[in-house]
Amino acid sequence: SDWKAHAFHLFPVRCAERDRLQQYLSEQGIQTIIHYPIPPHQQACYQEWNHLSLPIAETLAHEELSLPLNPTMTDAEVQYVVEATNIKFRV
Repeated sequence: SDWKAHAFHLFPVRCAERDRLQQYLSEQGIQTIIHYPIPPHQQACYQEWNHLSLPIAETLAHEELSLPLNPTMTDAEVQYVVEATNIKFRV
């Protein structure tokens, strides 16, 4: 299968210092997003589970950051995101 046929749109990474990484990347002109800020068991639709402690899900919700990824990015743009992320943080 040819990779160019895919519609990749999310590139989530984990970083214990997610908020610092997001701020740093923003300062470098790189837009990121937190796709999963609330663990599933703490969402309103799962109110019967809101009281549970699920440490892995909670950790993932605090560490996940989605880097930019779309089919229109040039190789140079991808390289810029990679280098900017790796210079400050080892994700």
